[in-house]
Parts: sequence; structure tokens; C-alpha cells
Amino acid sequence: MYYRRKILLALLEIFDDRLEKISLQKFLMLVSSLQDKPDFHFVPYKYGCFSFQANADLATMSKYNQVKIDGNYWIKTDGANYLSSLKERDRQAIRYIKHQHGNKNADELIRLTYTRFPFFALNSTIAKERLTKEEYQQVLDTRPKVDKTILYTIGYEGISLEEYLNKLIINDVKLLCDVRKNSISMKYGFSKSQLEKACEAVGVKYVHIPELGIESDKRQVLNTQNDYDKLFALYRNDILPRTIDIQNSILAMLKDNERIALTCFEANINQCHRKHLAYAITKLPGFDYELKHI
Repeated sequence: MYYRRKILLALLEIFDDRLEKISLQKFLMLVSSLQDKPDFHFVPYKYGCFSFQANADLATMSKYNQVKIDGNYWIKTDGANYLSSLKERDRQAIRYIKHQHGNKNADELIRLTYTRFPFFALNSTIAKERLTKEEYQQVLDTRPKVDKTILYTIGYEGISLEEYLNKLIINDVKLLCDVRKNSISMKYGFSKSQLEKACEAVGVKYVHIPELGIESDKRQVLNTQNDYDKLFALYRNDILPRTIDIQNSILAMLKDNERIALTCFEANINQCHRKHLAYAITKLPGFDYELKHI
């Protein structure tokens, strides 16, 4: 079992095997804030901090009869003791949060996390009514203030879905252009339907443009930077000249949305075709904006 799932089960366990869905997310955020390397990351969602990964893990564990949903509650249904199986520091973190905040209801936890982590209340539909004027202003002050038109590129290798989305939010990206040929991913959150839903949940539009990707059979032997350079030379000489109209449509999207991002897998921009696509777009007539890799 993934260690992070033990964290979820131990959290339910210490609360007598039963927590409201919202409360579980809030308690998990508080526990994660005490970890040097958090097992879960969060995004600003409609009710504050939310982990897509935690929600997916719970759904998976329900199939194995470890948890179940009862109305608005998650219920731990197996009899195993998970708290004792955690690292000592994580056990202490869960016990500390239970001791400090275990008597709080969902509304009190919402207020606590909104004031302690105002960024994660950014997309909340209830923040204004739950916070004082001063507290709500702190939330508003976390909103990114980007007034330039910028073409971004971003890879998702090595980061969670939540970390990836937060990069988009922090840079005020309005539209994500997925330029993979094949938008299926073994990594949670990055297949087309998952990524599209997650983006929409945090206010980012999504579009898939497979014509600008590279066929998977051409990416089989990429062991050195020289291998990548040869592949991208073919990309520049073949695919890019044939897709000028699509590149111009991306430029039009940039002008309409002001901040868009081209995305693919690789973290290293020198090992991804999006670098060459982005540079091609910068050479189009009418491009007079900033290009930034995040």
C-alpha cells in the first residue's frame, strides 16, 4: 500500500473511523503543513484547500473495502491499525492536530484553514461570507497580479497534479494548451479527461492540440541529449512547417487570454518539443510578448 494512503487511514482512525469529507481535507492539510516533505499537496478549490490525489486514493480504497462513503462522511471500514505503522514524526503530527483541533466542526475548520492558508481560499465560493472583511482581504491579496501577455511552457514530470496546477494559478495562466500527441498518462491527473476537469475546477481553460505533438514511435530511443537534438531537428523541419495555421491559432489564443501555457511531460525544457514550438510561435508576425518556461 502507498504510504500516503496509510496517512489517510490513520487520520480516519484517530477520529474514531469517521470524518466529514470537508473536515478530512482540512485535517489532512493541517497534518501536511507539519511534514517536511508532504505526502499530499493541495489546490485552492470551491471550499478551500483540496487534494485531488487524496480524493482519488479514497475512491480507490473504497473498492478494496478499506473505506466507504456514508452521506457526507468517509468511514474507515477495515480493522487494521494504521497509525502505529507510520513514521514517528507523522504519528506525532496526526496526534497533535487531533489534540489541537479535534473538537472543531467543519465550519470552524474552514475558518481556521482559510485564515492560516489564505491562498487556498482563493477560489472559495463561501470565503466572503465566512471571513471578516480583513480576513477576506488577505485572501484577495494572494491573487496573482500579472498584467503582461505571456506565453508560458510547463512540464509535469516530477511534480504532483496539485503542484502543477498551483504553478498555473500563481502565474495567472488562463488557458492550458496540451501539445502532447497522445494525452494518456500513467501519472495520476495527467490524462486528458483528468487534466481537463482539474483545470476547470481551478478556473483554467484546457485545450488539446495533438497535431503539434510527436508520434510515440519516434520517441523510443532517447538516451542522450544528442538523441533529443536529432528528434527536435526533425520536428523543426517537418511538423512545425506543416502546422503554421495551428501555431497562428495559438497566437490568437494568447492575444485573447493574455496568459496561456504549452504543456507536455518533460521537466527539462531542452528535452521537450514544446521549447521548439514556443520559439516558432515567437517568430510569427504579431508576436511581441514574453516567453517564459515555468
